Amino acid sequence: MKTPVLLSLLAAASLLSSCDSTPRERQEVVERETQKLDTLAERAADKLRVAGRRAARFDSVSRIRNRQPLDPAAEQAFGNELLGSYSAIGSLTPATIEPAFVQFMQQVRARRNQWSQRDWDYATAISRQLNAQFRAVRLDIKGRDELHIRALQTEFTALETSRDVKDLGEAVKQP
Repeated sequence: MKTPVLLSLLAAASLLSSCDSTPRERQEVVERETQKLDTLAERAADKLRVAGRRAARFDSVSRIRNRQPLDPAAEQAFGNELLGSYSAIGSLTPATIEPAFVQFMQQVRARRNQWSQRDWDYATAISRQLNAQFRAVRLDIKGRDELHIRALQTEFTALETSRDVKDLGEAVKQP
């Protein structure tokens, strides 16, 4: 027997033991309550199976989308929108990398609610380029700027993960 069912049976049995009833009456009550609990457990299991299938479908769609290469022209346009005057990522210096991250995150915060998963793919690609340039110039960056950049990198990851979780939750709930 399942643990919640067993606990419910024990609780029902202890409540009934103090009543003026026959053993047969108590047995019938316990059987009815057991059937109710089993029905609830079956419904919950069905819901979990459906949610699992939907989550797997969401994951499959995400994997297919991730295998599709990004359009270089669209990526460049997205980079120009998010980075403005800092869009030449390869030429960012220790003095300009921190303001580029600030610009990037300001735009991400402002636009993220309207983005599709594909838009997030482009933003992630730009983030990776920024991170690569950051690693290239990191040894010449002031400590406080590096700390600020690390915080912005963490914020981007948190926002992206939050969107993934939200989309997964919506996919699981959809009929």
